[in-house]
Amino acid sequence: MPAKAIIISIGDEILYGQTLDTNSHWISGALDNLGIRVIKKVTIGDTRKEILHYLEQSEKLADMVIITGGLGPTNDDLTKPCLSEYFRTKLVRNQEVLKNIHSMFERAGWEISESNEKQADLPANCTPIVNTIGTAAGMWFDENDTVFVSMPGVPFEMRQMMSDTILPKLKKRFVSDSIYHRMIRTIGIGESKLAEIIADWENQLPDNIKLAYLPTMGSVKLRLTTEGDDETSKMLVQAQIDKVLPLIEKYVYGFDQEEIEDAIGRMLKNKGMTLSVAESCTGGFLSHKITSVPGSSAWFNGAFIPYSNQLKNEQLKVDNKIIQEHGAVSEPVVLALAKNVRDEFKSDIGISISGIAGPGGGTPDKPVGTVWIGYADANKTVARKFQFIRDREINIKYSAIAALNMIRINLDKE
Repeated sequence: MPAKAIIISIGDEILYGQTLDTNSHWISGALDNLGIRVIKKVTIGDTRKEILHYLEQSEKLADMVIITGGLGPTNDDLTKPCLSEYFRTKLVRNQEVLKNIHSMFERAGWEISESNEKQADLPANCTPIVNTIGTAAGMWFDENDTVFVSMPGVPFEMRQMMSDTILPKLKKRFVSDSIYHRMIRTIGIGESKLAEIIADWENQLPDNIKLAYLPTMGSVKLRLTTEGDDETSKMLVQAQIDKVLPLIEKYVYGFDQEEIEDAIGRMLKNKGMTLSVAESCTGGFLSHKITSVPGSSAWFNGAFIPYSNQLKNEQLKVDNKIIQEHGAVSEPVVLALAKNVRDEFKSDIGISISGIAGPGGGTPDKPVGTVWIGYADANKTVARKFQFIRDREINIKYSAIAALNMIRINLDKE
């Protein structure tokens, strides 16, 4: 039976909506990869009573309690005092942690204060976890057959600590029979339609292989899970993947952790092709996704963000007559943008986006969420209209994903 975990995120700023809790999401995935089941996530404020209450409740329910936040140097950071109180111990200054803090301040050229040095005060019964990129040490407690782990709330500090130290320790302590996952990544098809297409295959899955539909923005992931990560389990799962792929191949862009932008980079690299972008309503978000992929300079030549009609005309040579006759959000404009940005950057492929992200700017003919995307290569220049929703942020993200999928579809035809 998989070990059970509870994640506690501490911080008033999370409850107030000032900070997004990405930590619990990341930790859940990391624990799941080990075969550890997260049974509950709790977000609480910097309140002694709440912290002590949830420590007690979590110990009753889980094999491990993973805590983030509340380890800063100020008086409102209560995690360490509460852990010390809960385990009936006291805070003592750890010389190794103190040395690490002094070293980091010296390298940065900062003046250290007494409050910074207090970050080396840890509960006497904990095993310190070195923070190689920050000043707040982590803490490992092994009490009453339950492991408690406390880490900083800063995401990149937490992830490094988890990857370097905590996950290996948890694996050694709790994981005997692992869980094996494979993920099929699809795009351009809704969850319901996908379920219809693969219904017969799903109904014939062996009892020891479970299927989950995981819809995200613009895509659906199919997760196949079985107990054990030996070669036999992997072969059984792969056999089922081989069966379903012919049914949905035109929607599949990758597997496991590969995002659509990763897949586009892989495809462009394999074909030795380059890409350039002209994006208006997305304001650089498409270029951001493309350049988030390591090594993207090998296939991404560059981008224009011609937000105004004047720049569309002056920088990318879109005829003013076309803009005046059809409007900036139109098929002729994105066709011209895609072709001209390809020529301007001497790329194999040009992609363009023009739309009404909202919340204002819509008309009866072109309501908020109307987006045109253009694609140009050596053989063709094509465009497609999309109608998204009335939310600006979502429209920007959907537009970028749709543009990436348009590149994928056309690359598959090359």
